[in-house]
Amino acid sequence: MAESETEKKASEERLDEKAEEAIVKIEEREIKRKSFEEKRKEELKTKIASWVPKTKLGKKVKSGEIKEIDYILDNNLKILESEIVDSLLEVKSDLILIGQSKGKFGGGKRRAWRQTQRKTKEGNIPTFSALAIVGDENGHVGVGTGKAKETLPARDKAMRKAKLEIIKTKRDCASFYCSCGQPHSLPFKVEGKAGSARVVLIPAPQGTGLVVGRELRKVLKLVGIKDVYSKTFGKKRTTFNLVKACIDALKKTNRTGIKHWKNEK
Repeated sequence: MAESETEKKASEERLDEKAEEAIVKIEEREIKRKSFEEKRKEELKTKIASWVPKTKLGKKVKSGEIKEIDYILDNNLKILESEIVDSLLEVKSDLILIGQSKGKFGGGKRRAWRQTQRKTKEGNIPTFSALAIVGDENGHVGVGTGKAKETLPARDKAMRKAKLEIIKTKRDCASFYCSCGQPHSLPFKVEGKAGSARVVLIPAPQGTGLVVGRELRKVLKLVGIKDVYSKTFGKKRTTFNLVKACIDALKKTNRTGIKHWKNEK
C-alpha cells in the first residue's frame, strides 16, 4: 500500500511539473508575440514620422487637415501613398493561400506564395506572387497583389497595393430573425463577380458566424462582419477570383437609394 501511495505522489508531481512547464512556454510565447507587435508598432511610427509626402493628399494628411479616411473615400480621392492609410487607420493584415507546395500526385499543402517560372537560355527564372488583405475590422478593407523574384518583396508589394485599394463597407443588422441593432452583418443581400467566380453574401442573425469558405473568412473578419450566409458559383478553386468577387460584393453595400426594411413604415 505504501509503495502504491508513493507512486501516485510521484506521478502527481510529474504531472504538476509538466503543467508548470506548459504554462511557462505559453507565457513565453505571449511575451514574444507582444514584443513583436510592439516592435512592429514602433517601426510603423518611425516610418510615418520620417514620411515625406509627395502628393497633395499626402501633404494634407501629414499636416492634419484630413483626419478621417472616410472623407477621402466619400470624395473618391485617389490614394497614391500607403502611408496615408497607415497614419489614419490601424490596419491588420493577412495573406491568402493562392499557391501550393510540391507534393506527390498534386497533394502538396496550400501556401501563400504562387510560384511561376520563365524559360530562358540561362535556365529557369522563378517569380513569386502573393495576395494580401488589410483591414481595420471596422468597415474598411483592401486587397492587393504583388510579384517579385523573392517571397518577402512580393509580400511587401501586395501589402502596399492593398492599402492603396482600400474601400469602405457598410454593416448593419438586417436579418429577419435578428433585431439587435448592432452592425454585425450586411445591410442587404449582395452579389459579386470576378471571372467565372460568383459570390452571394446574405445577412444572418447574431450568433450564426461566418458561413463562408476559409479564405473568404479572412476577408470578412478584417472588414468586421461576424455573421453572414454565402453561396458560391463557378470555378471556386481559383482563390484569386473568389476573393475579388467577395470584394466586388462588399463594394455594392455602398449603394444609395435603397430603403432598409426595418425603417419602412
